[in-house]
Amino acid sequence: MILKIFPFLAWFKDYDSGKFKIDFLAGLTVALVLIPQSMAYAQLAGLPAYYGLYAAFLPPMVAALFGSSRQLATGPVAVVSLMSAASLEPLATAGSTEFIAYSIVLALTVGIFQFSLGVLRLGLVVNFLSHPVINGFTNAAAIIIASSQFSKFFGVYVDKAGHHYETMIRVAQAAMDYTHLPTLLYGVCAVIIMTVLKKINPRIPNVLVAVAITTLISYFTSFNNDAKVDVSAIRIPALAKTITDFNHSVTEIETLGTERATTGLQVDEELKALKKRHGKSPELIQLQSQVELLTLRINDAKHHSHLLRSELRSLKLESVKDNDSFVFYPKDAIPEGIKTDGKTWRLKVGNSTLDAANLLVMGGGAVVGTIPEGLPQFTIPELNAKSFMKLLPTAIIISLLGFMEAIAIAKAMAAKTGQKLDPNQELIGQGLANILGSIGSSYSVSGSFSRSAVNLQAGAVSGISSVVTSVMVVITLLFFTPLLYHLPQAVLAAVIMMAVIGLVNIKGFVHSWKAQWYDGAISILSFMVTLYYAPHLDKGIMVGVALSMVVFLYKSMRPVVARLSMNEENVLKSAEHYRLKGCRHISVVRFDGALFFANASYLDEQVAKFRTEQPELRYILLDARGINDMDASGEEALEMLCKRVRSAKLGFAMCGVKGQVLKVMERTGLIEEIGKEHMYADSKAAVAALVDLIHKGTDLPEAGCNNCPLTQYLPSNS
Repeated sequence: MILKIFPFLAWFKDYDSGKFKIDFLAGLTVALVLIPQSMAYAQLAGLPAYYGLYAAFLPPMVAALFGSSRQLATGPVAVVSLMSAASLEPLATAGSTEFIAYSIVLALTVGIFQFSLGVLRLGLVVNFLSHPVINGFTNAAAIIIASSQFSKFFGVYVDKAGHHYETMIRVAQAAMDYTHLPTLLYGVCAVIIMTVLKKINPRIPNVLVAVAITTLISYFTSFNNDAKVDVSAIRIPALAKTITDFNHSVTEIETLGTERATTGLQVDEELKALKKRHGKSPELIQLQSQVELLTLRINDAKHHSHLLRSELRSLKLESVKDNDSFVFYPKDAIPEGIKTDGKTWRLKVGNSTLDAANLLVMGGGAVVGTIPEGLPQFTIPELNAKSFMKLLPTAIIISLLGFMEAIAIAKAMAAKTGQKLDPNQELIGQGLANILGSIGSSYSVSGSFSRSAVNLQAGAVSGISSVVTSVMVVITLLFFTPLLYHLPQAVLAAVIMMAVIGLVNIKGFVHSWKAQWYDGAISILSFMVTLYYAPHLDKGIMVGVALSMVVFLYKSMRPVVARLSMNEENVLKSAEHYRLKGCRHISVVRFDGALFFANASYLDEQVAKFRTEQPELRYILLDARGINDMDASGEEALEMLCKRVRSAKLGFAMCGVKGQVLKVMERTGLIEEIGKEHMYADSKAAVAALVDLIHKGTDLPEAGCNNCPLTQYLPSNS
């Protein structure tokens, strides 16, 4: 019981200093990969880069302490990061205070759901996500994740559209208009460094080396070159008015958003009051209409803001140094006789208002910037019933996806190490990692394939390696964050793109199609729907699960009902599948699957079909070896089948009835209805008895009896 509650105590059995040294080196190696990766994934999740370090602090240690796998490396991962961002973008602006708060609360919700599944021993719910669905989703997610980094790769800034492909069109248009070549060069160089080092030796921390080299070059070449100026320093007459209009639209969005939130609360209060009164309210209708009108006004303001933001971002300037200050001119309208620095400068425009007296003008590339030193604040996220219910649908999908990824990795490693895994204990570990991580300002995390592989390759023998990893992240947060200031954003984009390449698995589509064409079709449809509806990734999962359930139900409603005959090996096989000649007078029918309400009538339909095809039929033997369960509808259908067959002056018998089905027949009295003398232990005994019954002592021709396909391979006639 103690090991159930504290599974990490099992680590210390036969543990010594030699094993600790191995775990320490493995934990250090994983930390060298995790630190830059976590910062990249945080930005993928719509958060400042340093929140990735917060997510890499507590979760790896907690998941290892309370999980069942000793090598699984937990922390920020690409798919969960993208899912988190996609689900929260409709609720708040990425990177805003509200968005950060929602991300942390979502991690808590995910943790509660995973922990509850683990405690209730419900780890099997992940079986609802079939492999073809996951394959389609992960391939689409890999493409979405990689393409979402193009804007950072090319050094362009665009607003996100309603669909991911529309955003990519905007990125392509912006890149064709202007690409910041140094930014692109940093991204390409980072990809080359990681690829080459991985080929030379997979054990080399290629991500860390790429980050270290590019950060040093960025620092010494002043890659980041920003200046803050007054609007008057930019010689564009209409610029001040454009900035004023932009600020007005941003302020209008905030004001309308606050008003909508207040009206929404009034709607909730009115709904509560209506439950008590059990009536209709004109006030509620008016308030709901007001919310819809405010939403329309917000959408109009957002569109206007987008147009102004795009206009400001498209400005390309060149500068002239005047004493100790800068003067900027439009690149296509530089006065004659003025010599500029030759650099292209651009306005940095985000989702907040611009200070006309302190505009940020970029003359270089984007870097990570200032990372707060020290550990995150430890506070319990505010989770009320309304927030919980709002985030629960997303939390369920993230929980199942994250756990499926984690358990798949853990199983693959357990196959190599011989370790015993407990999926429910792993759910508890992942749940606690998200719950306790959210207290330390972490967003949703899961098991990482790449870092787990590094951990296993480094020879980790226990979860102490993950504890060491967490300690290394703490040391980084306390002492080394200033070193990350000049890390180019393009390099983080390259890290993400390289990490998700491994998720692309085209062979998975082919494999699914070869197994069953409908599995291949479901995989392809899940892929296409996920791509089309991105960033609403849940649509692809939901469509895939729905299609899988439809196929499952259809197959359950139409199970295999085969007519059997003896083959050369004296074994009853499907006459149709193996092209065997059947008996004209005895039909041996096998039903494969549970006999329940959804398919009970199907057995009767198939037997009627066999009777029509065999006009000389005298006896029906139901081979029940494939019936593993039977409900009330199935029992009633079986009884009606027996009565219908016998009323047509045909014989009816059963063989190979399983214990659980036999108990149902005994409780309902169906066994007496059929007759115990018509129940046979196995198919061979039944066939031998029925052949003797039908072909002897009757008016059937003797020659026909001797040539019966059911008798020619029986021992008595050999």
